[in-house]
Amino acid sequence: MILGVFYGEELSMVSPLGNMTPVGMVPRVKKFRVVGIFDSGMYEYDTSLAYISISDAQLFFNMNKQVTGIEVKVRDFFNAGEMAKKIRETLDYNYLVRDWMAMNKNIFSALKLEKTVMFIVLLLITLVASFNIISTLIMVVMEKGRDIAILKAMGATSRSIMKIFLIEGMVIGVVGTFLGGAAGVALAFNLELLIGFLEDKFGFKVLSPDIYYLDKFPVQVNFIDVFLIMSAAVIISLLATLYPAWQASRLDPAEALRYE
Repeated sequence: MILGVFYGEELSMVSPLGNMTPVGMVPRVKKFRVVGIFDSGMYEYDTSLAYISISDAQLFFNMNKQVTGIEVKVRDFFNAGEMAKKIRETLDYNYLVRDWMAMNKNIFSALKLEKTVMFIVLLLITLVASFNIISTLIMVVMEKGRDIAILKAMGATSRSIMKIFLIEGMVIGVVGTFLGGAAGVALAFNLELLIGFLEDKFGFKVLSPDIYYLDKFPVQVNFIDVFLIMSAAVIISLLATLYPAWQASRLDPAEALRYE
């Protein structure tokens, strides 16, 4: 598309290895007809690769029956590194063996760093949200001071008062974490539809292929990561309830009822 060539049209390919003539080196030129357009989903590949038959390529580059490389396809693409290692051990050192992860090392390193940073950001957001639990429970302790004093005067122990506020804080944390996790997973599964709707509605491209490697927004939900994030949120919520619960358990009934 960048070359302005479409299905059925012809384009001329120029080889850097030309023919020597009395007037100097003349580049080899051959016309090829476009019989199909492929879309790999990765902008870098779609703008830099073109496929021709191997026989035409060998003839065009004067390679006889030789090839410059062999591509191996594996069933599990995450096992490409292990397969490359086995091929490297089988062949001698005159051959270069590279897997797709090594060829795209920069983008995967960036994605790995982004994943770590996103986990830290989510953790910080959860920490900020935990302060809301702390402030809410402290306000409840101040508001229910008279009721707490009456309960302690009737024989309730400091431990039982502390349990009440721990349970209340845990309910807030667990319910909030569950609702947020369910909403996040539902949004992740329907993210492509949402992005497509926004792009059609407002006429802009979320992932511009001129800037990013990808022109689409692939989504894969890792439930292990979801479980770890939700577990961290619940633990932080539990820790946030400790101080207000401890403060409620230390309330002196006589002091709380003095001005009642």
